[in-house]
Parts: sequence; C-alpha cells; structure tokens
Amino acid sequence: MKLLKCGDKVAIVACSNGLEESNIIKMKELETTLNKIGLKIEFSDKIYKKNSEFNGTGEEKAEVLMRFFKDSSIKAIFDVSGGDLANGILDYLDFEIIKNNPKPFFGYSDLSVILNSLYSKTGIKTYLYQIRNLIESNTNRQIEEFKNTFMSSGNELLTFKYEWIQGNSIEGIVVGGNLRCFLKLAGTEYMPNFTDKIIFLESLGGDVPKMVTYLTQYKQMGVFKKVKGILLGSYTEMEREKYFPTIVEIIKEMVNNPNMPIVKTSEIGHGKDSKCIIIGKNIKIGR
Repeated sequence: MKLLKCGDKVAIVACSNGLEESNIIKMKELETTLNKIGLKIEFSDKIYKKNSEFNGTGEEKAEVLMRFFKDSSIKAIFDVSGGDLANGILDYLDFEIIKNNPKPFFGYSDLSVILNSLYSKTGIKTYLYQIRNLIESNTNRQIEEFKNTFMSSGNELLTFKYEWIQGNSIEGIVVGGNLRCFLKLAGTEYMPNFTDKIIFLESLGGDVPKMVTYLTQYKQMGVFKKVKGILLGSYTEMEREKYFPTIVEIIKEMVNNPNMPIVKTSEIGHGKDSKCIIIGKNIKIGR
C-alpha cells in the first residue's frame, strides 16, 4: 500500500495532551529517522505542554490540523500524542474541506476519536498507528515494515497474527480503537454507524471493573447487536497483570451470542511493536 514516496513532506501534530518538553530530543530523533527514509518533516507549533497538560486550546490545535489538511505539499499527518484531550478539537474541524483535501492521518489511543470522526464525517480511511514506534525498542523492524508498507508495495504492518475466539469468518469495515477513548463519541454526531461493521477494541490501562463498565456501555448502546464481528487488540494492563476474568471471558459474556464472530490479536494496540489497522477499510478474516 504505497502512500508515500521519497521526497514527500509529512506533518507531525499533537491533537491530544501536549508532550513534555523533555521529548524534544525524541522528536529530533524521530525527525532524523524520517529524514533517513526519505521524508521531509514539518512540526506543528502545538506539540509541547504550555499550561498543565495543554499545548493549546482545542480551537488552536484544530487550526493547525486544518492548515496541514489544506496544504497540498503535506502528504500525510502523524499525531504523536495521546491522553485525554483529542475530542476538544472536533467542533472546530471543517470536515467538508478535509473531505476535499484527503490525506492519510495516523494516530492511536486517544486519537481514536479523531480517526473515527474523520471516517464517519468524510468517509476517508484513517490509520491507527503510532509513528513514535519508529524510534522505540523495535526500531529496526518498525522502520523496515513502515517503509515496505507505506512507501512500497508491501503490507507487513497491516498483517497480524490472531486467534479465533468464536466463529469461522469475519468481514466488514473496521471502526473503533481504544476502548475508553472511543466511547467519548457516544451520543455525538461524530460516532460512526455500527451497522454491519467490525468493531476493533484495545486498551492500555484498566482493570476488570473498568473493562466491564466500558463494555456495558457499548452493550447498552446496542453496538453488539449491530456489528458483524468483534476484533480484540492487546489489553496491556489486563494481560500483564493476568487479571481474572480475562478480557476474552468478559467480552463473550457481554455479547452473549455464540454466533457473533470474535477474533483476538496481541499485535495491535499500545505495544512498541504494534501493527497498524485501518479505520474505514473492509477486512476479511477466515479460518
């Protein structure tokens, strides 16, 4: 899936919580890494914390994002943030302009709200993936897979190992992301239509009571009666601490439908070696 080529310019933004200024060194490393693989970088001026967790108001960060969408020289946008504040920009985005100036937008965790809003309001595909993985513990593999997947014709970052929990096949357009953050769109105009979709859900933190309460809200919203299948990503705290019941046991009881296809992967989520999944793209998985 070739999205970029050598010489392209990409933008780096932080639409959720601002980064600590100590991350300037990491951002310079990221810039150097992207330069080495042939990409030019333009940074938002709203990357680092200025006031508490804030790196600007929601409106100010939205203005930066809109500028990059309107700039034809920018070929992709990568968000390096996470946390809690991403939904603050939604009311200030001009989705008609974005629809007429589509380009790949990448982010994960709290950026689930923007990834899904862009898809639901414009129909463009977005990419649940953290570009900072290129400079983390699996740097060499991530760089190679990124280059092969997004700058050549490979698909290494888009293929992942999985196990069947129940069912034999699953096919549909993917929506979702971080279990907690995605729920921020509930009751808003930005939430995607769940009918016949595949819902992807992952989580960094959270014990059993938190998982149960979040999934109960999805159930009460009627999500599990509308979707065609469920794809579970990694649940970092749950799996690291070996909490019981497991996330698989919780979701099976919550869905309470043996005919609902459920697939589990440990390769998409908050891991430094995480793969990418495309919001708004049709996927098909069979036994």
